[in-house]
Amino acid sequence: MADTTPTDPGFAIAVAQFAPGDDRAANLAEIERLAALAVARGARLVVFPEYSSYFTPTPDETWLDAAEPVGGAFTTALAALADRLGAHLVAGMIERLEGERRVANSVVAVAPGEVVARYRKLHLYDAFGQRESEWVAPGEVAAPEVFEARGIRFGLQTCYDARFPEVTRRVVDAGADVVCMPAEWVRGPLKEAHWRVLTTARALENTVYVAAADHAPPVGAGNSMIVDPMGVEVATIGEVTDVAVAWISRERIEAVRRVNPALELRRFRVTER
Repeated sequence: MADTTPTDPGFAIAVAQFAPGDDRAANLAEIERLAALAVARGARLVVFPEYSSYFTPTPDETWLDAAEPVGGAFTTALAALADRLGAHLVAGMIERLEGERRVANSVVAVAPGEVVARYRKLHLYDAFGQRESEWVAPGEVAAPEVFEARGIRFGLQTCYDARFPEVTRRVVDAGADVVCMPAEWVRGPLKEAHWRVLTTARALENTVYVAAADHAPPVGAGNSMIVDPMGVEVATIGEVTDVAVAWISRERIEAVRRVNPALELRRFRVTER
C-alpha cells in the first residue's frame, strides 16, 4: 500500500468571523482577541472580514470621518499585533482618499511590524438593492500585490469581487497560492448559497486555497470558510463569532494540479475592460 503521508507539513491559517460596528476601539479589541485565539490554535496567518476597522449597515457621512490612510492608526495597530503574535494578519478597512468625497474599501496584509500588501475593492456592491458606490470609490485596475509567508504566496480580493471570476484569476496569475477574501456578504434570499458556491468555485477553477472571512449575522451571512484547491471546504464557521483553522501546503496544491491542470490547459487570458 502506498504511503500517502504528506512530506510537506505546510502551516495553519485561519479565518476570523465577527460583526464590526461603529466603535473603532471595540473592533480593534475584537481583532486582537480573535487573532490571539487563532494563533493559540496554531494559525500563523489570520484573515478578518471586510470593513473590520469600521462598519454601519448603511453607509453615511460617518464613514468619511472613520476613514484612515494606510499607515494610520488601524494598520499601525495591526502591524504591532502581528509583531506580538508572530503572525500575518489580513483585514478590511475604510481608507481615506485625498481629494475624493468617497472612501476606498481596502484590504491590508501586515507581517510582523509592516504592511506587505494592499488592495482596493474593484467591483462595488451596486446590486441586490444596495449602492456601495455612493460612498465608496472603486479601486483602479493594477497589478495584484502578492506577499509570501513560509514559502506560500498570498493574494487579496474582496466580497462582491467573488462574482467576477477574472479577479481571482488575475491574482492567481500574479503568483498567489492562497486568495484571502475579506467580505461583508449581506444576508438575503439565496445569498448564503451564492456565497458558498462562488467561494468554492473560485478555489476549484484556479486550484488554489481561498480563505474567505465574512461578518457574523445579523447583517452578514456568516459561514466564513477555507476552501482547498480541490473545492473541499476544510474549515467553516457557522453563524457565531469565532475562528476556524486549516492546514495548507504547497504539496496539496501541486498534487491537485497534477490531477486537474486547468491553469495549464486554459486557452484564454484576462484583459482589462
